[in-house]
Amino acid sequence: MKKKMNFLIILFLTIIFMVGCTNVEDTSNTDVETDSQEVVATVETNKNYEKEETVTTVVEEPVVVETPSVPVVEEIQSPPNNEQFQGYKLIEVDGGDLSGHREPNIVVDVGYGNREYWKFTNEYGQLVRVVATEIILQDDRNETVLSSGRYYPDEAKVPGVESDVLDEGHVIADSLGGVSNAYNITPQDSTLNRHGDQAYMEDAIRKAGGATNFEAIITYPNTRTQIPSSYQYTYTLKGNVIIDKFDNVNPDEVNASLGLTGSEPSDSTSSNTNGDISSVDTNGNGKVTIKEAKAAGYSMPITSDHWLYPYMHDADKDGMVGE
Repeated sequence: MKKKMNFLIILFLTIIFMVGCTNVEDTSNTDVETDSQEVVATVETNKNYEKEETVTTVVEEPVVVETPSVPVVEEIQSPPNNEQFQGYKLIEVDGGDLSGHREPNIVVDVGYGNREYWKFTNEYGQLVRVVATEIILQDDRNETVLSSGRYYPDEAKVPGVESDVLDEGHVIADSLGGVSNAYNITPQDSTLNRHGDQAYMEDAIRKAGGATNFEAIITYPNTRTQIPSSYQYTYTLKGNVIIDKFDNVNPDEVNASLGLTGSEPSDSTSSNTNGDISSVDTNGNGKVTIKEAKAAGYSMPITSDHWLYPYMHDADKDGMVGE
């Protein structure tokens, strides 16, 4: 009996010991699991933190690299040197505008096509200055040119041109690429325009194939008239600077008053006694065009005293063709 009790006591103690060990293991496992979960949570938190840091780094304000700005070029008609055009209003006028009116303090391009011939008016609307970097001759093969050798059938009616002794004189002739509006026309003595210094100057530029650094200064006797009193042209021909200055008068009368009138005929009075135009009239129609005359070696203009004149068309009846 006693042995049996001892056995029961030992069994009981063994059960208690086993239960205690089980609790310790459970507690230990629980602690381990808890620690493991905490570690995992910590790791996840760290991962999230790292992700957040990465995202934060990505969305940080980027470094801006400045690149040189490219100016926007606006295609407008603009004079080549703005300084000398200050105080003038830039306008556009059709090259064939017949109105004789000029506005004051204006700058306008009177070059035909892409030419740039800048004309200036003063506060009285008088045409006083002309500048051109380059004078480009008329190109009748690639430009629209009338049979008269002009771009337009008529010239602007500037006050004064109604006079019988004054022409509608181009400051820059059609043959040199000038248009026919009021900003390129002045009332000019007919003889001066057709046979005098104005005609000689234009002929010299044509023969040279053009000119550079062209400037014209036009003066007037008072502020009320549009009829100039004198002209001064400065230009460069083949490296030589030329200055032509002359009054707006009949040179023949001046020469006669000075006793300089000679009997020697000018080149323009060359004649052909037979009146044979077959060598010039290439199409045989009995008429001579400016193109045909040039091809035959004749210089423009052909004036009324030239033997070819009767066979040519003088549209404006001014006694000169191809001026």
